Amino acid sequence: MSSIVQKEIEKYVARTPGSYKRQKEAEKVLPGGSSRGTAYFEPYPHFIESGHDHYIVDVDGNEYLDFMINATSLILGHANANVADVIKDQADKGVAFSGPTDSQISLAKILTDRIPSVDTIRFTNSGTEGTLMAIRAARQFTGREKIVKIEGGYHGSHEYVAVSVYPSKNSLDPDKTTAIPEYSKQPASVLEDVIVVPYNDIEETARMIEENSETVACVIMEPIVSSFGYTPANLDYLEFVREITTRLGIILIYDEVQSFRVAPGGAQELFGVVPDMTTLGKIIGGGMPVGAFGGRRDIMDLFDPTNGGADIAHAGTFNANPVTMRAGEVVMNALTPDVYEAMNNLGEKLRNQLRAVFDELEVDAQVTGVGSLFGIHFTQNSIRNYRDVVNTDSDMKRAFFVGMLNEGILLQSGAAGALNVFSDENHVNQLVNSARKVVQRIR
Repeated sequence: MSSIVQKEIEKYVARTPGSYKRQKEAEKVLPGGSSRGTAYFEPYPHFIESGHDHYIVDVDGNEYLDFMINATSLILGHANANVADVIKDQADKGVAFSGPTDSQISLAKILTDRIPSVDTIRFTNSGTEGTLMAIRAARQFTGREKIVKIEGGYHGSHEYVAVSVYPSKNSLDPDKTTAIPEYSKQPASVLEDVIVVPYNDIEETARMIEENSETVACVIMEPIVSSFGYTPANLDYLEFVREITTRLGIILIYDEVQSFRVAPGGAQELFGVVPDMTTLGKIIGGGMPVGAFGGRRDIMDLFDPTNGGADIAHAGTFNANPVTMRAGEVVMNALTPDVYEAMNNLGEKLRNQLRAVFDELEVDAQVTGVGSLFGIHFTQNSIRNYRDVVNTDSDMKRAFFVGMLNEGILLQSGAAGALNVFSDENHVNQLVNSARKVVQRIR
């Protein structure tokens, strides 16, 4: 561990004795003390007591200006009164039923009206389930088996997308992208059906898709890659992927679980490139567990049970439960075009101010992102793909993340984050000023 990281960790440990105690208690009953990989960071995570608007408070009483906002999902902030009211109201009526309710119709209407690619939609309880079902639909619709994904792209934890997500630098073939398992005993048969392509590389992506065109069912990708610090794809790359998939009869799936927050119709509206299917999660559930998948009617009809039975079964005890549906409707109705514009303008201001700080301090850093999303990378090289990200200064990033915690700023551990409706210029200034302090002491 480098000395700059160690100093920040020592400060953090001194501020969080209550979290340390709870971590040790949690480790007795939970592997590593957690049920969620992204909730853990070294030396241990801070345990949260409460949240309000743009802030959270940990069990030691430390308040943090929260730019993680539960992995971008809490776009209306913590403990939003309107969301809380409908959750309480629905809880009094019943939290889940074995039959449908009007609430799923209401939220489905909003989403199908807003999202260019979505004629009909089905709800799940996580983005993982959404991408799983979308890929299953693509395979059934095309009669093909293989999928194409981006190197470093994350689409949940099911087998066919858990390939080449976080490969180490040493495992990468320097000459080409390959399917690399996420765990040592992952079946070889899974890797055989996954083609991994480099982000923003038209020539190589074209070659790999063309060579496998008769066996590829779908391309699944984030138009704004969350694990790259919210780096948007080049528009010509998006247009190319749309053209080649259309020409070869391949289903194009956009994972908009996180990017849906950049415009009323998501990144596909912002960039003007429309996929065949879209997967969703995060903000559409109002902070409750949620996922969804939707798309062209002819593809989604594979799930229609009304004419003698569905081609693809899709069940789920808590799918479209009314608590989630009503909470999601509150969020969607609150996100007007003016609200998106305000958040996106503030996001652009934040990214520009962070760049100015790094230039002022003569620190090699790149600031990525679009709309209300941002990411920070300690490198002099531009960020275009996974290999650019994995070759950044990891010690600086880790020291920066912990240092920002010590300044009362919560980011994702990868030094990325998102704004919410409560974000204002004061919050941006607080983040930027804290970044300046941290960089001055860790560079």
